[in-house]
Amino acid sequence: MTVFEEFKKFISRGNVLDLAVGVMIGAAFGKIVTSLTENVIMPVIGAMMGDLDFSKYFVLLGEIPADYTGSLTDYTALKAAGVAMIGYGVFITQIINFLIIAAVLFMLVRTINKVIDEMEAKKKEAEVTAEAPAVPTDPQLDTLREILEELRKSGKAPPMA
Repeated sequence: MTVFEEFKKFISRGNVLDLAVGVMIGAAFGKIVTSLTENVIMPVIGAMMGDLDFSKYFVLLGEIPADYTGSLTDYTALKAAGVAMIGYGVFITQIINFLIIAAVLFMLVRTINKVIDEMEAKKKEAEVTAEAPAVPTDPQLDTLREILEELRKSGKAPPMA
């Protein structure tokens, strides 16, 4: 088998395709969470804490270029100008992104585990039921039980002692 044929066989397996789809969906989900964090959650947190903008929290480590004319509080502009900084506000935002993604994944895995556990319990129950030997019964006794049941339904059954 040539290398190309082996690679073709490897790619055609469902696991590789599933992984590729999962990575693409994960990337799209990451963008949604980032947007949710930056455009919804962080502004609300900022408003609750006194109109704070977390993207403005940084520590300058280097000199600001002499030809820089932008705002000294604009992290994005300073970063574009090549100023060395620690952007701890952006870092806080990324931590919140991570926590949201982790919480969603935890809930997803938790739900999947519950479904799998229920399926396994039902499977074990079905196996135990299938393995249980049938209790032999007497056909005459079964007939008498059926007659008694019919009499009870019609109200003509003798009283039980």
